[in-house]
Amino acid sequence: MSKSNDTMSKTFTVIITLCLVCSIIVSGAAVGLKERQEANAAMAKQLNILRTAGVDLEGRAADQVFAERVTIYTFNLETNELTSRGSLLELDEAIATASSLTVPEKGREAGIRSLRAEIPVFAIKADDGSVSSYVLDVAGAGLWGMMHAFFAVAPDAQTIMGLNFYDHMETPGLGGEIQNQRWRSNFEGKKAVDDSGEVAIRVRKGAGDNEVDALSGATITSNGVDNTFQFWLSRDAYGAFLAKIREEGAN
Repeated sequence: MSKSNDTMSKTFTVIITLCLVCSIIVSGAAVGLKERQEANAAMAKQLNILRTAGVDLEGRAADQVFAERVTIYTFNLETNELTSRGSLLELDEAIATASSLTVPEKGREAGIRSLRAEIPVFAIKADDGSVSSYVLDVAGAGLWGMMHAFFAVAPDAQTIMGLNFYDHMETPGLGGEIQNQRWRSNFEGKKAVDDSGEVAIRVRKGAGDNEVDALSGATITSNGVDNTFQFWLSRDAYGAFLAKIREEGAN
């Protein structure tokens, strides 16, 4: 009697073959799309930086406007040196290869687990070539995960010009309101740091002078935003850069 084609060994052979074929197709697609995915991520980052600074694209592509209006730097927290970087890729490489620093207490309170000596700075140019604002990249822990934002300050290195949470996992309608322009606009015009360099901006219930009212029903998220500023605007982070700009002038 001939053996049946429907044997266990043949069934497994078909399954394994299908799995291998599918794996090859998926791997090939991932490799083929990697360059496009990286380009899309870079474009999104450029767009968010420009939006934070209030730059009008005027119908043009974000990468074109970014190339004309933005100068990329890293600021070294160990040496206070500002170094020009030619591209976002070069920026990422500089940060990734920079030495690791011990996270200060305020950083741990903000949920920061690792800190590199190089941090990114984006100088936005006005039409006449002068610096119109600086955009800083900050992050802090919210209720469900890290909240990432771009933060724009004026050339005086004190006045807040914009805030844009570009990545977070906060609850829609509650903590997710950190993305609401009506709430974010409350930061504009306030002081990030005072004349002595101490962090001036606060997020609190019943906000007072130079404070922003906490989000209703989102205490943990609001505290997370406040902790984010308390660390990143301190002299352990961007506060050192802002002090350098105030002392040496916008460049």
